[in-house]
Amino acid sequence: MINTFAQVDYLASAGGTVWHRASAASKLVLAAALVAVAVFSPSWLVLALMLATALALSAAARLPAGLVAAAAGTPLLFSFVFVVARFRGDLPAALVLGMRPMVASLAALWLVGTTPYPDLFAPLARVLPKTLGDALFLTYRAVFMLLARVERLWRALYLRGGMSGSPRRRLDLLGEALGTVLLSGFERSQRLHQVMSLRGHSGRICGCRHWHDFRVEDAWALVCLAWVLAVAILLRGTGGA
Repeated sequence: MINTFAQVDYLASAGGTVWHRASAASKLVLAAALVAVAVFSPSWLVLALMLATALALSAAARLPAGLVAAAAGTPLLFSFVFVVARFRGDLPAALVLGMRPMVASLAALWLVGTTPYPDLFAPLARVLPKTLGDALFLTYRAVFMLLARVERLWRALYLRGGMSGSPRRRLDLLGEALGTVLLSGFERSQRLHQVMSLRGHSGRICGCRHWHDFRVEDAWALVCLAWVLAVAILLRGTGGA
């Protein structure tokens, strides 16, 4: 899992496509439009076109095919049970239920795979409460460190026979491991707070100021946004579930 997060983070920072050069603001608006259409549109035809658009965006951003397949397939697996449970011979309704999470997941992957995290959290910090915005910014980095620690702990348990024995013994060891990770997280948070206080933290993380620097590449985001809105409005009465 940590490798996947690290891969997405690297792609967002090291990519050189037109979508990596576009501003975070225009990409946030386009991704929000895709997710909104995926959530509210009852038309399987509109959702199919949105799915094709999300796939085209991922391909234009040169995101790895395996990552795109995982982003499209994982929510489909979860929704499969729900689709089967509600299936009454209505194929359009099943298509709508299946494609909705795929479009939203691919739009999110395209956004985080083309936007470095400081640019991504900077506009959110303007909208969210100060404490929540700063917490999201810091938590993103802490997740990588905690996941690395969990991975090392899991490997140590496995090599020392912690995954063998009775289920009761394994549960006891897993509980102790979870407690160790939690205490480590609190200790790391305390050290981070002390370091920030020593360096003059005034209670506000400034964040990146380049998220709304519009460039020529933002014209492509406007074109895609116009396409998404045109499809959602003009085809809203067709392919209904």
